Amino acid sequence: MERIKTYKFRVYPTKKQEELLNHHLWLSKELWNVLLQKEKEHYNETGKFIEKTELQKLTKNSGLFSQSAQAVCHRLHNAIMKMIRERKQGKNIGFPRFKNFFRVKSLYYPQAGFKLEEKLEVSPFGEIKIKKHREIHGAIKTLTLKRSPSGKWFAMFVVYVEKKIPKQNNGPKTGLDFGLMNFATLSDGFTIPNPKPLSKHEQKLIFFQRRLSKKKKKSRNRNKARIKLANIHEKIKNMRLDFLHKTSNSLLSNYSFIAIEKLAAREMTIKGHGKGINDAGWGMFAFILCSKAEEAGCKVEFVNPMNTTKECSRCKAIVPKSLHTRTHGCPNCGLIMDRDQNAALVILNRATSGHGGSNALGDGRTKIPSLIKEPGNPIL
Repeated sequence: MERIKTYKFRVYPTKKQEELLNHHLWLSKELWNVLLQKEKEHYNETGKFIEKTELQKLTKNSGLFSQSAQAVCHRLHNAIMKMIRERKQGKNIGFPRFKNFFRVKSLYYPQAGFKLEEKLEVSPFGEIKIKKHREIHGAIKTLTLKRSPSGKWFAMFVVYVEKKIPKQNNGPKTGLDFGLMNFATLSDGFTIPNPKPLSKHEQKLIFFQRRLSKKKKKSRNRNKARIKLANIHEKIKNMRLDFLHKTSNSLLSNYSFIAIEKLAAREMTIKGHGKGINDAGWGMFAFILCSKAEEAGCKVEFVNPMNTTKECSRCKAIVPKSLHTRTHGCPNCGLIMDRDQNAALVILNRATSGHGGSNALGDGRTKIPSLIKEPGNPIL
C-alpha cells in the first residue's frame, strides 16, 4: 500500500535562470488567457465547451515545456468542469478569470523534464542550486516549481512512499476544545497558549500596506514595497505553520486518542471573530493533525460541535453561558470548572460515548514541553 507525500525545498536560481523562470510564468499566463478566450468564443458559437483533447492541441508552440503547457490546459478544463458541477448543485460560483502575471505562480512537471541529484536539473533552465535539508524517501512522481509572493523559489516533489507500520502509542485519551484566548484546552486541564502571529505583526502590516497604497502603479518603488509587505506576510505564515506542526507533534507523541470538534471554520469567520479564527488556523491544524495521526499510531475523532460549551460534562444538562462567562457552573449536579475544560470533556465523552476515561484528575498525563501550561501558571 502506498501513500502520497510532498517534499518542499528552497531553490536558488541564478539571475539568468530567474529571468527565464519568470518568462515561462508569463508564457503560462498568456497560454491560460488564450485558451480561456477560445473557450468563451466556442461556447458563444456552439453552446458547448471545447473537448479536452482539442483544447490540448492548442497548447503547441506556446514556448513552454510540452507537459507544463498541457498542465495549464488541464487546469483550465478542470476549473470549467468544476464550475459546471457546482452550478448544477445550485452554488453561486463564477467563471474562470483571465489572469495577470502575479496570479500565475507555478510551473508543473507531471512526468518528465526534471532530474534531482546534487542539483535540480529542469528543462529548459539547466541545473538549479537546491537546499536539500532532508532526504527524499520514495519514488518521485511530479515536480512543481513555485514562486512565492516575496520572490523566493521553491521546488515541491510529490512522492509515493510505502506505508509504514504505525508506532505503538499507549498514551491516554484527550478531548480538545479550540479557543481564541488560548489556542486550545485539553480535557485533562492543560491549555495551549495562542501565539497570535498576526496580532504581533499587525502594526507592521498596516504601516507597509499604507506605504504600498501610496506608490505609483507599475513603478519600481511599488514593486519594492510589495515585496516588503509580502515578506511580512510570509513571516506570519511561517510562524503559524511552525507552531501548528510543533503542537501537533507534541500532542500525537503524548496521546493515543484525540477528540476534536468538526468545526466549519470558514462559515464561522463570516459570522464573527474571522480575524482571530484565521490567525489561530484551526482548520489547518485539524488537517495537519489528521495527516500525521496514522503514522504516529494515534486516532483523531471528530464530533458534532453543537452545544459543547453549554452541555455539562457530568450530567449532560444544558447550561446557557455568555462569551464573557469563563466558568461552568451546573445547577443540576453542582459541577464547577473552567468552561473550556468542561467543553473539552464533553468533546471527549461524545467521541468515546462516555467510556475510556479522560484522565481529568491527572492520572498518567504527560506535560508537553514549551507548548502547554496548567491553568493559572505562566506560559512556559
